[in-house]
Amino acid sequence: MKYLQTLLLVSLIGLLSSCVGDDFVEDRIDPVLRINNAIESLEVGTDYQFEFTYFNNVGQQAAAEVVWESSDANIISITSSGLATAIQPGDVELTATVSGPDDQIFQTLQVSAGATTTEVEVATVRTGVIQTTTFYDLEGDFELVQNDDGTLTLNIADNYKASSGLPGLYVYLTNNPRSISGAFEIDEVKTFSGAHSFEISGVELNEYSHLLYFCKPFNVKVGDGEIN
Repeated sequence: MKYLQTLLLVSLIGLLSSCVGDDFVEDRIDPVLRINNAIESLEVGTDYQFEFTYFNNVGQQAAAEVVWESSDANIISITSSGLATAIQPGDVELTATVSGPDDQIFQTLQVSAGATTTEVEVATVRTGVIQTTTFYDLEGDFELVQNDDGTLTLNIADNYKASSGLPGLYVYLTNNPRSISGAFEIDEVKTFSGAHSFEISGVELNEYSHLLYFCKPFNVKVGDGEIN
């Protein structure tokens, strides 16, 4: 009995060590500014209110002060709150900037003032590739699909495979591929080979930047995939 208890303890420690590996997880990433409702053109004589989302250096959505500028205010002017007005035909570059303690981040849009207002076409499918960050097997292609009812479907391709010995493996959507803090938990991984799907509600298609696989009991990253 004592031998059996010792064997179980050694096995558990080995499993934990294998899952953890030698990686040190650093949570901090580069902040991100996203313009949520980009347009290609703005009808002359009309206004358009731009909206944005800011993610801080741990990948969580946060309040931010954005400065908007137009390369030619005589064609399209824009207020500090992002309200654009098309004045006469032409092309401009609109820039949204967030100033942080160490640097600035910005997004730019090429916008034409003309006869109509045209929004940038929004994709309904995003894709990516899962890759392991440990010596465990974890790989495969995936796609994130916007459904007509507003829900999402995460389709994992048939070239997917993962080590079945991974304890408490969960999959997440996140803006910080180094941590599950602030991430959206999809489900526990129950399929370790071949095609399968996850149904997701309460999430927008462009809300997250990465798919993330974690050993949940030990809070250890196993793999990830950028969502393009």
